[in-house]
Amino acid sequence: MEDNLLREADDQLKAQILDQIPTPVMAVNKDLGVIYMNEAGKKLLNKSENGIIGSVCKELISTEQCNTAECGMIKAINSGETYSARTNADLGGHVIPVEFSAVPLRDENGEIIGGLEFVLDITERVLYENRLKEQSHTIREMSTPTIKLWEGVMVLPIVGVVDSMRAQHMMESMLSKIAETYAKVIILDIHGVAAVDTAVANHLIKITKATKLMGCECILSGISPAVAQTIIQLGIDMDAINTRATLSDALSEAFTMLNLKVCKKK
Repeated sequence: MEDNLLREADDQLKAQILDQIPTPVMAVNKDLGVIYMNEAGKKLLNKSENGIIGSVCKELISTEQCNTAECGMIKAINSGETYSARTNADLGGHVIPVEFSAVPLRDENGEIIGGLEFVLDITERVLYENRLKEQSHTIREMSTPTIKLWEGVMVLPIVGVVDSMRAQHMMESMLSKIAETYAKVIILDIHGVAAVDTAVANHLIKITKATKLMGCECILSGISPAVAQTIIQLGIDMDAINTRATLSDALSEAFTMLNLKVCKKK
């Protein structure tokens, strides 16, 4: 009798502790029937305990993983290990992004009798991440402005550091513009690039080859004396790249390639 009273007091204490957690906590049996929901969960679902206890968990918190092998609660119960994931949850018609952790629930003998799931509403975090992605996309677009210089001639002025990610975006931007405008010559002006190493040079060579595969000649302009010396010292073979000292020289070369001639008005 005394043991039962102590066990009941212990259960009440644990429930009070879980009720203090500001995020939903749900316990289910092995059939995924809900046997406990803390106060934060009741508030989020806007349901009383009578409307929650005994329900199947997917009737309260539904995700695309429900009834599939990817169900986190089933994975935790079957494996005996903690399972965490991120998904969208439907809470009675209100869909929100959530991050959850499911852990196996054991009895006093260590036997798994169900699972316990912690659900965290990450709506604000997802909004913040989306804003960061949009800003990152805008910055990338601004860092690789492919501009129409003449009919059939595009220019991509590069300023600052060129790393692998930026070089990949430069290539994608140039190839996309070539496909859109049917440009025959594209000038890659690196006057604003302070330093060139082997990796950057290899990126430039790849970009040149990729544009040529699309029927567009690439001219590299704006090579500073310091960059030219670095390329020679590194022993980088730039013979396959059509280079010019200035953007003006590169444009003149582009006109020659396109059989164009600029004349002064009389």
